[in-house]
Amino acid sequence: MTIDYSVWDHIEVSDDEDDIHPNIDTPSLFRWRHQARVERMEEFQKKGEDLNKGLSECRRKLADTQKKIKELTISTSEDAKAELSKVQAEEKKMKKEERDWERKVGDYQREEKKMPWNVDTLSKDGFSKSIVNVKPETEETEEEKEQKHKTFVEKYEKEIKHFGMLRRWDDSQKYLSDHPHLVCEETANYLVIMCIDLEVEEKHALMEQVAHQTIVMQFILELAKSLKVDPRGCFRQFFAKIKTADQQYQEAFNDELESFKERVRGRAKIRIEKAMKEYEEEERQKRLGPGGLDPVEVYESLPTEMQKCFDEKDIQMLQEVISKMDPTVAKAHMKRCIDSGLWVPNAKGDDGEEKGEEKDDEPTYEEIQHEKEEAKKE
Repeated sequence: MTIDYSVWDHIEVSDDEDDIHPNIDTPSLFRWRHQARVERMEEFQKKGEDLNKGLSECRRKLADTQKKIKELTISTSEDAKAELSKVQAEEKKMKKEERDWERKVGDYQREEKKMPWNVDTLSKDGFSKSIVNVKPETEETEEEKEQKHKTFVEKYEKEIKHFGMLRRWDDSQKYLSDHPHLVCEETANYLVIMCIDLEVEEKHALMEQVAHQTIVMQFILELAKSLKVDPRGCFRQFFAKIKTADQQYQEAFNDELESFKERVRGRAKIRIEKAMKEYEEEERQKRLGPGGLDPVEVYESLPTEMQKCFDEKDIQMLQEVISKMDPTVAKAHMKRCIDSGLWVPNAKGDDGEEKGEEKDDEPTYEEIQHEKEEAKKE
């Protein structure tokens, strides 16, 4: 049987972007959209209150005007007749304003009916009741959250993975009924990490399956928040709704699922790139010379004449090149060659003797300079 996604279509669900560490509390992934949605709802609600207030004020003024017309109609004085004409014109204006206000309120009410549902509006307290003993909430530190997550995963990792591989709504509901302790944020946290790990391993089909179950768990947690109940007490309500939802809800659920999978792919890409950079840096560290310099970087910084000496492994040529250079510059180049391992002074050969003693094979910079000075004297 194919998965029935028929729920929450045209429903807004909080979720986050993305550049969050996998071990972070999962609701962080959903917080910014939820906050934005709440602000939009508050703004829309205020708009409705202002419209109703404006309509009420208009009607109050119209009632006062009509009352004044009745009073002036009774009077027979000339001044009253002149005033009556003005007030009647004002009444006409007020009625037009009333119709404008009524039109605006009507537009608002129609817009309100078209607004998407979300976990803050699709359920109200009291339509169902589940009693679960809940300890008063206390703010946890990041260290406590991390330890709690670690302990939970060590104990229930196998069960969480099993839930992540389920596909049918009925199977998921039955499994959570048999394992209600899984209905919590720790499970959602682990499923998020599991999705990223699978994507990094290029197990794309498995990632998409676990992603589906991740969104299922997150919907349950958000529904519990909106009802202010323990998630274990409302997951059946979630499945009851999702299995009877129409096509619009199915499309909305799919949109949320696709959005989450895109974030997972982005997170996996970042992790892969980071791993590659770490590997490259590790390899670079392995080839650093005794002085901590990279031989490749040092070689590329040398004058072309010196590079040619190392290419041809010609010590005599190197001596000649150095003898023509400024002593300070030559010494700086040779020091960097030694620190990078390009040049090994007094290196031992296969016979165990120090090559530095065989000046024709491995002369040091000082030896080269000495030969240069001797040549000048001659």
